[in-house]
Amino acid sequence: MTPPTLAPPRPAAQQPDWPDRTALRAAATALSHRAPLVRPEECDRLRGLLAGAAAGHGFLVQGGDCAETFADTAPGPVRAKTALLAETAALIESALRLPVTVIGRMAGQFAKPRSRPTELVDGVSLPVYRGDMVNGSEPTPVSRRPDPARLLRAYDHAREAVLTAREGSGREVFTSHEALILEYEDALARRDAASGATYGLSGHYLWLGERTRQYEGAHVEFAAGVANPVGVKLGPTAEPDDVLALAARIDPDRVPGRLSFITRMGSDKVRDLMPVLVEKARAEGVEALWVCDPMHGNTYTAANGLKTRRYDDVLDEVRGFFEVHRELGTWPGGLHLEFSPDAVTECVGGPGPATEADLTERYTSTCDPRLNRAQTLALAGAVAELFTGFPAGPADGGLRTA
Repeated sequence: MTPPTLAPPRPAAQQPDWPDRTALRAAATALSHRAPLVRPEECDRLRGLLAGAAAGHGFLVQGGDCAETFADTAPGPVRAKTALLAETAALIESALRLPVTVIGRMAGQFAKPRSRPTELVDGVSLPVYRGDMVNGSEPTPVSRRPDPARLLRAYDHAREAVLTAREGSGREVFTSHEALILEYEDALARRDAASGATYGLSGHYLWLGERTRQYEGAHVEFAAGVANPVGVKLGPTAEPDDVLALAARIDPDRVPGRLSFITRMGSDKVRDLMPVLVEKARAEGVEALWVCDPMHGNTYTAANGLKTRRYDDVLDEVRGFFEVHRELGTWPGGLHLEFSPDAVTECVGGPGPATEADLTERYTSTCDPRLNRAQTLALAGAVAELFTGFPAGPADGGLRTA
């Protein structure tokens, strides 16, 4: 496999202000000579599984850290996350009676978009932490300086996580991350000699965030140029025309399993805003996989300054997602979560911390709050119940009775 010829540059949102462009080019060149992290045939197999889920023959469970750290790629943490993914999928699969595909937010989720480029820490303005791929979380000028050498470290840690994930947890676990830092993604894109297609081989499944889904932007250009299954986050500002334009740009040939729309509306908006998007896509023949991200639209800042989410809001958005699909006669294809297999205290309620004051006990996320293991499994159990009486997919017809 060889690096493809890249398209002319387009405007790229949410990129770091790299202070040393020469070092950045050198790091990208070095990456382009490294072996791919995943294989094209694995991406193709995942695309086939997602095609089945989109058609009502299955379901997707995707989850992991908000911002994966380099320390998270050690064998122990990776095994713990894959085990929780497998357990979550098994709970849903037992009720659904259809296969559940598992994708980890791992082996590359080292970069995060941010609302502001800087933040005040003890009266000092510092570059915001953008993930271990870019800079350090320690609030010092040296740590927060974007460092291109971290791209190479990210590759090494991603490779470690991929190898561990392949060891097996009872089911195949695919890897995914937001395709945010384009020097990293472009450097790991390869043209497959057998098919002639270009794949982004930094992960099996790549997604674009709410802040990087601009139709004319560089991230959509990248997504349109790779053959991987691709997801696009849709927040409350998404319009039906956005959905159609993105589908036309990224999946013009309507390849089954190629495109997923990951809705992140918030529990108070999902029932009002999501139906028109799904209806418009269906009317125009866009057969994307619809996935619910109940995390990002429900974040708020607690009185103690920590970002958190209420378990009840997360669950309510999932319920709203299912209600919309039930009313429209369409299929709820998946769940996209931020979780930790540890007993963290980052989201309030459910089998977690009872009050905001309890958040400080074990709050370890470097960015957004995650569900802990107990909260994740409780949510999976609730999702399993939502399939009861739900119209079955074309595979078997009838209604769910489990």
